[in-house]
Amino acid sequence: MKKLDHIGIAVSSIDAARGFYERMLGLTYIGDELVNGQNVKVAFLEAGSTKLELIEPLSEASPVSSFLQKRGEGLHHLAFRCADLKETIKELESSRMTLTNHEPQSGAGGKKIAFLSPKEANGVLIELCETIEKGETGR
Repeated sequence: MKKLDHIGIAVSSIDAARGFYERMLGLTYIGDELVNGQNVKVAFLEAGSTKLELIEPLSEASPVSSFLQKRGEGLHHLAFRCADLKETIKELESSRMTLTNHEPQSGAGGKKIAFLSPKEANGVLIELCETIEKGETGR
């Protein structure tokens, strides 16, 4: 893992949650997008050298919707950058770590992502995201 990329926060409404992070914490809104493969809308806010990702489910079928029903709004995941996601997945699987994705998936900002089961990290969902060298969107 190279560094912490972002902290994901599950919210019922990005519009309702965004104001707190901008007005009360002084974070800078970077932008938002739909991530259809994950069935979510996300918004990124700059928080120093890392970012906050607000995650809103697009439907009841979204895993984030299930998360909100079980746990309510709050910390959803920590995302770490890695240089080669496929290799990282192989290394973790060879160490008998449980991943929810065995192949990279499409994530926000065009990044490739995979998730390590929360059972492996003291109940915290870990997202692995591949560094985009050229044309990085900043998300």
